[in-house]
Amino acid sequence: MLGVVTIVFLLVRVIPGDPCTAALGEHASRARCEAFNQRFGLHEPVWVQYGIYLQDLAQFDLGNSIRYNRPVAQILLERLPTTVELTFYALIFAVLAGMTLGTISAYRRNSAADVATMGLANLGVSIPVFVLGLVLAYTFAVLLQGTPFVLPPSGRLSAGFRFESIPQAYGLTDVSGAPRAVMDFFSNMYTVNGLVTGQFNLFIDALRHLILPALAVGTIPMAIIARMTRSSLLEVLGREYVRTARAKGLQPRLILLRHGMRNALLPVVTVIGLSVGGLLSGAVLTETVFGLTGVGLTAFESITSRDYTIVQGLALLVALIYVIVNLLVDVSYGFLDPRVRVS
Repeated sequence: MLGVVTIVFLLVRVIPGDPCTAALGEHASRARCEAFNQRFGLHEPVWVQYGIYLQDLAQFDLGNSIRYNRPVAQILLERLPTTVELTFYALIFAVLAGMTLGTISAYRRNSAADVATMGLANLGVSIPVFVLGLVLAYTFAVLLQGTPFVLPPSGRLSAGFRFESIPQAYGLTDVSGAPRAVMDFFSNMYTVNGLVTGQFNLFIDALRHLILPALAVGTIPMAIIARMTRSSLLEVLGREYVRTARAKGLQPRLILLRHGMRNALLPVVTVIGLSVGGLLSGAVLTETVFGLTGVGLTAFESITSRDYTIVQGLALLVALIYVIVNLLVDVSYGFLDPRVRVS
């Protein structure tokens, strides 16, 4: 994580452009830019800025945004729930559909079902996310207009929709500090908010808005998980203990699920862990197509506006997510495979 912080800190300062021009425009005077740089500490040498930034990080301070003049941590608390919510539903779709298709393909090897499922997986990998997102929006919002299958093409909630946050619903508006930040974070995850507070109309409306972006961003991980499940399962089904189970007369489905699937999960879990990190780091195109203000869109806007502090904070957050997810994946190996636990 220290390496990521260092590299990102240097990269954002060597790319063309500067925060003053991005914030005040190309015709900003030299005096105004000097005052601007003085205000945000950009007049110091790079190594001094780096030392100050590390000191702030040691105090869990991500600094203030140059563009919004607000704490970066506060902006992340507002934008991250959208990406977390989108990632959760996209991952559910990717895991369930991917493992199901991969299992069917391995079980029906070289059959029409195998060719169809792998063809679908290859199609899912090949279609760009922004193309798939536009096709889904056009299909479910325009072509299916007037049918029960119509879905909203953008936004997180319907226009004019009103709801209560978690502190409001439980009369905890006087709570402050870290507990209030946690409650506000989950309040901005509208499906979680709807379930926790009993506002089921909020849950349904938010879920309907998340279906299309979750399908769009989860298609590529779904295709990768399906292909990995198939290849891993085929390798396991060729092992000696599987042939022994067949010789004992066990049912094919029992062999597949009990003796094959569990031993084939290690590479699949690894791919799922990497997919979680990738999804949480933000799907810029998906959030742009569907009008979702999450981490991905925030990162893009911050890079184009040379908002160094937000870019650094997002990079640190993504690095932390990858470290935690990979740690959990490594720990899960011991629970999934007794051989790993014993060794």
